[in-house]
Amino acid sequence: MWLADGWKDYEVIDTSSGEKLERWGEYILVRPDPQVIWDTPHEAPQWKQKNAHYHRNSKGGGQWEFIDLPQQWKVSYRDLTFHLKPFSFKHTGLFPEQAVNWDWASGLIKKAGRQVKVLNLFAYTGGATVACAKAGAAVTHVDASKGMVSWAKENAAASGLADAPIRYLVDDCVKFVEREIRRGNHYDGIIMDPPSYGRGPKGEVWKIEEKIFPLLSLCTKVLSREPLFFLVNSYTTGLQPAVLSYMMELTIRNKFGGTVAAEEIGLPVSSNGLILPCGASGRYERV
Repeated sequence: MWLADGWKDYEVIDTSSGEKLERWGEYILVRPDPQVIWDTPHEAPQWKQKNAHYHRNSKGGGQWEFIDLPQQWKVSYRDLTFHLKPFSFKHTGLFPEQAVNWDWASGLIKKAGRQVKVLNLFAYTGGATVACAKAGAAVTHVDASKGMVSWAKENAAASGLADAPIRYLVDDCVKFVEREIRRGNHYDGIIMDPPSYGRGPKGEVWKIEEKIFPLLSLCTKVLSREPLFFLVNSYTTGLQPAVLSYMMELTIRNKFGGTVAAEEIGLPVSSNGLILPCGASGRYERV
């Protein structure tokens, strides 16, 4: 498992009964987590010191209970800074487990010894965008949500990257890649974090089981001749590490050589030393 254990402003304190107890900077949140299927005593005192609690309901949605939480606050990871705020369906605007992939991509960019162009698809609030730009890459950030793209700009500015070579686009990711192929544009690194299900700006339907393999194949056409890396993240049940690895072998390694690896990603739980699994990632790098 690839472990995001470099955080100082974030920790999973405890887990029990379908929920995780987290510290985000100075604030304590309780949020649901489908991986937490065990029921253990709430011995950590922070369970009673929470600043907010997201409660799931029987219909699959839910709502926040705010006790003492600002509308927005900041956390830092290494030399990166991110704005957080609670919004629909339990999220805060950041997936801290992805820090293990930020470190990996940043390390490759810094060691490349050349200008690196990165394409970040389904880029959300820009965690990977900010990390790659901080490492020296020129980044194209694409997401279908105008609000998420605006949030990514805020995160870049908070990390001192307001003037960095980042191009922000509100667009359907598949259609954008198709246009980049026609334009003859290429990238040294590609990152994608596709949702299980979603809709583009014009109502385009995305179902990951149907779309992910064709998109991987499509993206090989915008990779440079000697690509640096390719990263695929999955939070979808059924897209296990072995599936990600198989798809990347067929589409990317067979065309460019290099190596493919895939693992679960996770976060340490500070109360007991166990690891909370948080999805899977597939990595390609040209060696």
